[in-house]
Amino acid sequence: MRNYELFVIVHPDLDENNFKAVIEKVSGWVTELGGSVDKLDVWGRRRMAYQINKQREGQYALLHLIMDPKTTEQLERNIRFNESIIRSMITVAK
Repeated sequence: MRNYELFVIVHPDLDENNFKAVIEKVSGWVTELGGSVDKLDVWGRRRMAYQINKQREGQYALLHLIMDPKTTEQLERNIRFNESIIRSMITVAK
């Protein structure tokens, strides 16, 4: 098992309940793959440096994960198919 950080930018038009549902769905995928979410930091709505999908703002969240390295590819694939998530990035935490 390895420590990871998952950074997610969610569509700005989602209300608070739908935003929480997206984050819970991502957390559910992590637990389904045998990992766990150590910490969740919600940064809230912020202006992006450049437009992504014609959006100037996004709702940011940072999840600290513990996962098997073999399952990160499956998690990335699940995130890619979720239309509410504009951008995401998984990095190894030290």
